[in-house]
Amino acid sequence: MVPRHVVPMSTSHAARSVCVLGTEVFLDTRRSTPRGAASFDVHATPAVTVHIIHSPTTKPTTDARWPLDPDIEVVVTIDVTSRTVDDNQVKISYYDREGHELAVAWLYLTCVEVSLEVDWSRSGRVKSKGKDKAKWTWGPDGQGAVLLVNCDRDSLGTGGTDSGQADIRTPADLQDMSVMLLRTQGPSAIFAEYPVVLHVPESDADKVRVFHTVRGDAHPLYKPVLGPDKLSYVLEHAGHGDSTFYVEGLAFPDRGFSGLVSFSASLLEVPHKDSPGTPIFTDTVVFRVAPWIMTPNTQQPLEVFVCSIKQGSDSNTAFLEGLRALLSKANCKLTVCSEQDTRSDRWIQDELEFGYVEAPHKTFPVVFDSPRNRGLKDFAFKKILGPDFGYVTREPPGKSVTSLDSFGNLDVSPPVTVRGKEYPLGRILIGSPLPWASGRRMCRAVRDFLFAQTVQAPLEVYSEWLSVGHVDEFLTFVPALDRKGFRLLLASPNACYKLFKEKQQQGHGEATQFIGLKGTEKRSIDEILADESLRSDNRHVQRCIDWNRDLLKQELGLSEQDIVDIPQLFILTNSRADALFPDMVNMLVLGRHLGIPKPFGPVVGGRCCLEQRVRELLEPLGLSCTFIDDFFSYHVLSGDVHCGTNVRRKPFAFKWWHVVP
Repeated sequence: MVPRHVVPMSTSHAARSVCVLGTEVFLDTRRSTPRGAASFDVHATPAVTVHIIHSPTTKPTTDARWPLDPDIEVVVTIDVTSRTVDDNQVKISYYDREGHELAVAWLYLTCVEVSLEVDWSRSGRVKSKGKDKAKWTWGPDGQGAVLLVNCDRDSLGTGGTDSGQADIRTPADLQDMSVMLLRTQGPSAIFAEYPVVLHVPESDADKVRVFHTVRGDAHPLYKPVLGPDKLSYVLEHAGHGDSTFYVEGLAFPDRGFSGLVSFSASLLEVPHKDSPGTPIFTDTVVFRVAPWIMTPNTQQPLEVFVCSIKQGSDSNTAFLEGLRALLSKANCKLTVCSEQDTRSDRWIQDELEFGYVEAPHKTFPVVFDSPRNRGLKDFAFKKILGPDFGYVTREPPGKSVTSLDSFGNLDVSPPVTVRGKEYPLGRILIGSPLPWASGRRMCRAVRDFLFAQTVQAPLEVYSEWLSVGHVDEFLTFVPALDRKGFRLLLASPNACYKLFKEKQQQGHGEATQFIGLKGTEKRSIDEILADESLRSDNRHVQRCIDWNRDLLKQELGLSEQDIVDIPQLFILTNSRADALFPDMVNMLVLGRHLGIPKPFGPVVGGRCCLEQRVRELLEPLGLSCTFIDDFFSYHVLSGDVHCGTNVRRKPFAFKWWHVVP
């Protein structure tokens, strides 16, 4: 906080000072009070407004003179910028008890304008005269500017993200930055004596970089003036209006960084040239770095990514044909990543997650690269990062990762309201052990990052009971036209046993699964129902899923009517579970079109009874079910359709800064 601007008055010589437009200048009259003085009055030129601050019991005399009481203060303000030096005058006259003038103190004031302006109203344009610019508030009535992490790569000749470059190499890069104006008006001679300094706190300096627009011979030049190694910048040629600065974010919110950064412009009084000077006025603005935001299945799909695997018995050529048919129905773009680019790693869902960042003036997608680091390790950085497509990653210290660090273990709900609290961007779901248990857990670096984004309030669910340990093995969300606009789908052994029991009672106990699949153990409904070991495994699995069911009902504000149980059986290996047949909740959701792993269930009346039951559950919601054969290309390798695909979706229409965390 800058102390108030106090000017000492003197009856022996005129005082001179500078004030900033609209700010208060306190006149220290006590030092200049002559002996025998009992009262005083104040007169000023027309642009100066005089305020006398006094106690309620202190009154002026009939001739507008004030007693020299200790509690009286004289404050002046000026609301017009000076055209010349010393063009405003204040005169204080002192009187004895008989009313005789004893002495006069003069003050010559030059008024200048110094203000720092940003898009505090979040309209996409810089606006002047913002109130409380040093405060950032959430909600639809909130205020405060927004800053993007410049994590795309507009200049294709560079090796990393634009934020890693200390200069601007293409005008397109400016679109990813926020404009900040430093306005200075007043006689230029004054600014030679009272410099204006733009500065950033040391704690914020490594989170931002600021460029100053200066005139070049042919085109504007952008000079880096603040950042990791520059805390302050003296403005040259002050007094001539607006100086334009471009601000880029270098770091997302994370552990130890709330996302708030501030900048200040100070007018300094410099008693001699070697002095650092002291601020007589400071204007401060605050930005919040835009968070990385995930998009749920209910958002419109824009592009589906899948890896091509052409070699070997686990080739996914047939899978790609089924996927193309689905995308034709969904009218969605398909990007097939070559085996060379992916280094034969098919699990693209596990490697990365698509999200976006948004400011009032700009929105662009950002891919979050997991620390999984297998064949697809460099894919996002080399093949996705580019103009208006950002990149972010987090790595644990020591680079020790588990299966739970893969992003099949990361999901986000549609928007929900929970006990009156709104989550308009949904809630992130992270698979973990039980809260009190040890075991595999998503690394701290990733979890800290996700929690620090604030606007999607992460929730840890129980997934460690699975061999792979991913949330997408037992839950997903699909859009619906009624109720909350979606349904939560949960894998359900109970629903599967109920279906198989129904078919057995109808005389179809001999119906067999995995028909047409070479080298698989084909079991009938009767055999599955008679297998007590399998039933015991699935009682355990059902208890694990029910624990999540209760948690999700409580933390997402769901009722039983919002949940659909999808028949699914699991089998335990070394106390952890794998899907017994292709895991149908591990589906690809493209609007109303669902790409579901083909379960190869028992055939009853010429139809797979599992497929038929899923259609009966989902088609009344307006959803279209396409079953895709992923058995040998994904399922036997411990994954299914969702694990082998990834979707970039349309950002929310809702503005994240309207969230009330």
